[in-house]
Amino acid sequence: MTDFESLLKALVDADVEFIIVGGVAAVAHGSARLTQDLDVVYSRSHDNIGRLASGLGRHSPYLRGAPPGLPFNWDRETIERGLNFTLTTDLGDIDLLGEITGGGTFEDLRSHTMTLELFGLQVLCLDLEWLMRVKRAAGRPRDLEVLAELQAILEESSGTENDS
Repeated sequence: MTDFESLLKALVDADVEFIIVGGVAAVAHGSARLTQDLDVVYSRSHDNIGRLASGLGRHSPYLRGAPPGLPFNWDRETIERGLNFTLTTDLGDIDLLGEITGGGTFEDLRSHTMTLELFGLQVLCLDLEWLMRVKRAAGRPRDLEVLAELQAILEESSGTENDS
């Protein structure tokens, strides 16, 4: 079970620059779907990667699905050599994404975010239109399934109705 509040707090307390995407972003916008992990796009700046390594390092990050005992060091060098990491931690599962299909990097996505308060924390979340865009681009069945619900939420929030 993922403790979303504690994972977000670990990132915020470490001053990590990140954007919430994926299922938690959909829920933040009003989706009723459940999600098992926290998906974030993080800034790949040298300083931010250092903060990310330190902030999550306290929570035993390990490659999700990797055999137990496989050597894995969670540090700045590892993050700089990689891009996307699917991790399990003592707080739950987190996907750290250096870039996402249909959206790009943190810097590409930054202008398509909104600041939300989740669990008393101020966090950046991908706006609804761009969330729909990246889910459509990902093309996975679970992403495509949520699109109709997100479209209805978008129409309701803009006060329009679908004429079809």
